[in-house]
Amino acid sequence: MFVDEVVIEVIAGKGGDGCVSFRREKYVPKGGPDGGDGGRGGSIVLCADKDTNSLAHLAMQKVWKARNGQPGQGAQCHGASAEDLIIKVPVGTMVFDLNHDLLIKDLNTQDAEFIVAKGGFGGKGNVRFKTANNRAPRIATPGEPGQERKIRLELKMIADVGLVGKPNAGKSTLLSRMSKARPKIDSYPFTTKSPFLGFVSLDADHGFVMADIPGLIEGAGQGVGLGHDFLKHIQRAGILIHLIEPDPMDDTDPIGNYRTIRKELQEFDPLLLERKEIVVITKADLPKAAEVLDLFRTELNLDPTLISAVTGEGLNVLLRKIAENLPESR
Repeated sequence: MFVDEVVIEVIAGKGGDGCVSFRREKYVPKGGPDGGDGGRGGSIVLCADKDTNSLAHLAMQKVWKARNGQPGQGAQCHGASAEDLIIKVPVGTMVFDLNHDLLIKDLNTQDAEFIVAKGGFGGKGNVRFKTANNRAPRIATPGEPGQERKIRLELKMIADVGLVGKPNAGKSTLLSRMSKARPKIDSYPFTTKSPFLGFVSLDADHGFVMADIPGLIEGAGQGVGLGHDFLKHIQRAGILIHLIEPDPMDDTDPIGNYRTIRKELQEFDPLLLERKEIVVITKADLPKAAEVLDLFRTELNLDPTLISAVTGEGLNVLLRKIAENLPESR
């Protein structure tokens, strides 16, 4: 199950209480205070992990609580501090304070960490209050409570290249052909119901991450269809690959489809239109593919790449175009 947004409550651990104790040993009739300090409560830490690709593991548990610190003991023994609670989240997770709807951290790099709730400090034992005028203090302080807050986690995938287009345009097929990702592929629209990431190798030392999102339809920018919920996953992509089906199953116009998707991208985030765009005519083996290619060149003054993810035609040309634009996008 793919989950890209959850609301959870995090409660850090309480610090251990300080101890009131006095030294009691044989031959030491006037032993002084020896109460130790309490241990620190455990903090709750979010850690970005490249091997985690969804927030699904957080969806079923709404409250996350760290352990409390241990109280202090006699003989100046300090209580043990609790271990921090580490919550792994995907790279690209944004952390919002729910009460203020304020972005407080963007975990957009591998192994990035953020203390979302800090554990309470331990209380002081009575040995801390010993003075020349008060040699037998009978006071200690309690441990401080840990921080509590409600947060919203929102995942925006980190990808160099994002695939956009109408349903059944061939995005999943292209991703599976160029990478080891295995999204569901079929001949009907909306086969893809959640985003997929795939790593595409250029050579032994270089490559890029490609993201496939569910197909977009008219009105996606206002919440229509499956694509709206996942458009945020291409907001970080430096290059957009816009796939055009030359002979759509719904008998729509390929140029009209291109304009529709561009309009939806603009309504969702105007900055998406400023990204480098590579227009691709898919399914080159269809009779209308060459005709649609010429229409895009004459009517829109664009120079699309003609490919077939099934036969492999044009894939090397597409890879070369992506490679040429990667340094600029990064």
